Amino acid sequence: MARPTVELVRALRDTAARLDSGAVYKWSHFAQCNCGNLAQTVTDLSPEEVYRAAFERGGDWGEQAREFCPTSGYPIDFVLARLFALGLEQGDVRHLERLSDDRVLKQLGVPWLAHNQRDNVVRYMRAWADLLERQLPLDADATAWPMAAE
Repeated sequence: MARPTVELVRALRDTAARLDSGAVYKWSHFAQCNCGNLAQTVTDLSPEEVYRAAFERGGDWGEQAREFCPTSGYPIDFVLARLFALGLEQGDVRHLERLSDDRVLKQLGVPWLAHNQRDNVVRYMRAWADLLERQLPLDADATAWPMAAE
């Protein structure tokens, strides 16, 4: 699972809040899916920019993460580098896209979630943020970021 960081918890909560407030969501669209919405949050790229970046090299989010190379020059690797800098690992990208990490599902008390439904994505991101928040080091600067009341 991802390395717990304040920045990652914040990004997950911010993305969940954006989706809950009506941000465009379409699982079959590279920039408007689960990972695409998180990518928009952490890069400040528009959906069009995320979409264009993804299609300079083939594959879904999981395949793109496996092919990640920080020196490739591909725009998608810039996007992935930002996600990885927050604490995500390559497998986390695949799990987020499919809502499939067993620890997050256990936190939610469910065996699985339909991965292409906005409400499930919001629930998953919030539960994941909760898990990561509990793992933050005691000396994490919690004053630097107000946690959303859930």
